[in-house]
Amino acid sequence: MLKKMLCNKNDSLIEVMRNINDNAMGIAFIVDDELKLCGTVTDGDIRRALLKDSGFDEKVINIISKDFIYGEVGESYDSLISKISYKVKIIPLVDKEFKVIDFFEYKHDIYFPVAIPNLNGNEFKYLTDAFMSSWISSSGEYIHKFEESFSRYSDCDYGIAVSNGTVALHLALITLGIGSEDEVIIPDLTFAATINTVLHANATPVIVDIEEDSWCIDPQEIEKAITSKTKAIIPVHIYGQSCDMRAIMKIAKKYNLKVIEDCAEAHGAMFEGKKVGSFGDIGCFSFYGNKVITTGEGGMCVTNTQELDKSMRILRDHGMSKTKRYWHDVIGYNYRMTNLQAAIGLAQLERIDIIHQNRRKYENNYKNILPKDKVTFQNDIENRSRITWLVSILLDESVNREEYIQKLKEKGIDARPFFYPLSDMEIYKEYCKNETPITHKLSEVGLNLPTYESLKSMSEIENILGDMQ
Repeated sequence: MLKKMLCNKNDSLIEVMRNINDNAMGIAFIVDDELKLCGTVTDGDIRRALLKDSGFDEKVINIISKDFIYGEVGESYDSLISKISYKVKIIPLVDKEFKVIDFFEYKHDIYFPVAIPNLNGNEFKYLTDAFMSSWISSSGEYIHKFEESFSRYSDCDYGIAVSNGTVALHLALITLGIGSEDEVIIPDLTFAATINTVLHANATPVIVDIEEDSWCIDPQEIEKAITSKTKAIIPVHIYGQSCDMRAIMKIAKKYNLKVIEDCAEAHGAMFEGKKVGSFGDIGCFSFYGNKVITTGEGGMCVTNTQELDKSMRILRDHGMSKTKRYWHDVIGYNYRMTNLQAAIGLAQLERIDIIHQNRRKYENNYKNILPKDKVTFQNDIENRSRITWLVSILLDESVNREEYIQKLKEKGIDARPFFYPLSDMEIYKEYCKNETPITHKLSEVGLNLPTYESLKSMSEIENILGDMQ
């Protein structure tokens, strides 16, 4: 890690920023050619310098402060702690020749959030390129590149980038003509965006139960809920697990229903060797900060139908004609993604396979740490290739979930319960006509643990969890 924190005094600001981004520590130690300490620079120092008209090519030696904090090898812990403040949490350690050979980091308040994005690929490079091109709004080459690359990754012919995952669902519903007096079948275990978008489209959601082994919407419950008003199904690939798309598409064909796949948590998951999002009429993805890949906020609709692609693009862009500028044939929306967001998304997508590998590694680490008699992990089901979005577990009934979550938080580990059943909330109760026992059973014992590509302190989590056994 120390190597990633060292920068030469003649390095440019952009080179130092890349180093800081790569080490994920928020600081760089500036040294001369003999590795002697010249000073320290934080990401905040660089931002302030850029705001004061320093350029990206400015040498870092020109912005470092003469007053910087450092420690000496062999210095006592109490002495090093005395140099720590709310602003300074990491200090370099030097030897007698003032060469940097280590660093001291204060970790009194260890905190592991459920999810953190990792931006150590080409994100900064592409973002800077988009910024310097002046195409920072909803036009630019990165939008086209991201749409094309993501749709291809998702086994689809077309991709339409949008401002977030929620509007992706709403755009899909509107494009497919779902509206007043139409019913849309959804699972009880899902984030509220799924049901909210149905209501925003003035349609009626119909809540049904889930499968116990996959935690996804139950095809048998879908078929039971179908009426003459049913127009669509929204299968949610929950927590990275694929729904039974063979059964769902068979039902859709039988009853002439539209299928909108909610893939917000399942980038790259597959059913029978084919990516989720490519089975239904439209697949909808989210690129929120806690997702597998992120653009901060953002989303994508994917489809294999050219007409749907054309319609979604018009509706996304205010309903404006593609051949006659400022002429509107339909009432549309401003659901566009910016070129800056797309630049980040493209860089994220380049590393998605590595991201998946790293997330699964951490899930396997949890499997080695947590007691098998108290915890059940998400199933790997035949013909379904799930991804690890968040490590999702079911606690044994002997474990009080709320007490367990509180103990984790006291140790600095964030953990979140599964989504509450939609049918338990007053604003949605009327849309559930039948009992949903599986949803309620799993919702009461489900837990999501910290999971992200750069979870570098897994050993610390292992020690904390080990002490709690």
